[in-house]
Amino acid sequence: MKDSRLLTVWCPDWPVVAACTATNTAPSVPVAVLDGNEIVSTSAVARKEGIRRSMRKRAAEAMCPELVTFEHDPQRDARFFEPVAEAVEELAPGIEVVQPGLVAVPAQGPVGYFGSAEQAAERLVDHIATRTGAEAQIGVAESLFAATKAAHRNVIVPPQSTAEFLKPLGVHELDAPELVDLLRRLGLKTLGAFAEVPESAVASRFGGPAVRQHRLARGLPERPLDKRRPAPELAAAETFDEPIARIDAAAFAARHLAERLHENLAARSLACTKLGILARTETDEELHRVWRAAEPLTPRGIADRVRWQLDGWLTRERLTSGIRTLTLEPVEVVNGTALQLGLWGHDDERAVRALLHVQGLLGPDAVLTPVIDGGRGPKEQVRLVPWGDEKTPSRNPDHPWPGRLSRAPATLADDPAQLEDEAGRDVGVTGRLELTAKPKTLTVRGRTREITAWAGPWPVDERWWAPDPHRAARVQVQTSDQAFLLIRRDQRWFLEGVYD
Repeated sequence: MKDSRLLTVWCPDWPVVAACTATNTAPSVPVAVLDGNEIVSTSAVARKEGIRRSMRKRAAEAMCPELVTFEHDPQRDARFFEPVAEAVEELAPGIEVVQPGLVAVPAQGPVGYFGSAEQAAERLVDHIATRTGAEAQIGVAESLFAATKAAHRNVIVPPQSTAEFLKPLGVHELDAPELVDLLRRLGLKTLGAFAEVPESAVASRFGGPAVRQHRLARGLPERPLDKRRPAPELAAAETFDEPIARIDAAAFAARHLAERLHENLAARSLACTKLGILARTETDEELHRVWRAAEPLTPRGIADRVRWQLDGWLTRERLTSGIRTLTLEPVEVVNGTALQLGLWGHDDERAVRALLHVQGLLGPDAVLTPVIDGGRGPKEQVRLVPWGDEKTPSRNPDHPWPGRLSRAPATLADDPAQLEDEAGRDVGVTGRLELTAKPKTLTVRGRTREITAWAGPWPVDERWWAPDPHRAARVQVQTSDQAFLLIRRDQRWFLEGVYD
């Protein structure tokens, strides 16, 4: 019987490993990697000091003053992971890089060659350690999600036992925080309990995204992929007059080719879930790598993976010449509607095709969607991301934001304004957060309006500990026809927004 399981190789704490390797930081030092001000990865030494993921930088440094921190850099992670991927491929050809620190390969090949999954795992771990010095763990299961969770536990799941392996795991293993919180409140605390809920009930109660998570909990692929054999003309290739030997040139080539590939796919309403990157050097050395994605790749997702891979190849010591030809080929494609639109609560096929076409013609930044972000001011609370990219807040909107407006204006602006009293003098804000006079008129965009009501001021006091703290104050004013939000900074008034 054919072994349908996947074998995953996982290197624990890879962002930390890559950062320490790049900076020659000693392994005995507590280290954390930050995305913004939030910890996304920690070393084992840091965890012994109580440092955990999702902690804020300030809290972590208060708990462990000797903590060394690095900014999250996916390109650095990919660059230092390339030797590990090469080491795995030497024993298990046909690997797919899921992300820096994690690769997957069909288990049938290495299991059949080495005699058993246990022997394959042992050989792979020893080979990676010998070639690169990196620590690795192996997982084997019948879906990428389950195989990844198995690798985190260094477990080999027998055939047809994936659902049993997942059953006792907590729902927090799902990468869907809102759904996890809801499931816990409903009393569904394990993946097994969630899996027992009928799929039709999950679809009707929670919608399509929850159905995909439900499939993961049952040990099935995230979605029943409508896999197709890509047509040869879908690939995007380019031969460079000057061979690529620098990272900045590689980044430009990656973006240009990603847009071409996406345009080719969008014209047929397709999206890529496995991306093949093929490069040929001046000396005819051929390099090839496949990247696997859980979600269909957006233009930016394609460009990022190409850039990371080229960075890994160009910084290798044994690459003796620049890259002459670069080819991107969609190894696996699905229907373009697999990209979630999320504008009207359901996917509209015509809208999906139209937006894919616009992005294909004008680039990924031509279609943007809003993400609710954390912050105090109205501009900070909304961030635009390319349509199809992950809509993840850069700052948690649920965290306390002292001074945050309860109702943001519908239209944002940043225009100079004049707020004057009855005598035509500028209205300021005192140190006690009071207006220096009763506001009478507002002048903005060349038009003067008489104020009928006003509220505030409210303080904006940020980075009070820094040498250059940010201090400002906001006021809402009402005229006969509109309401406005003003902010006072550097002794001047500015229009921040207009209310409907």
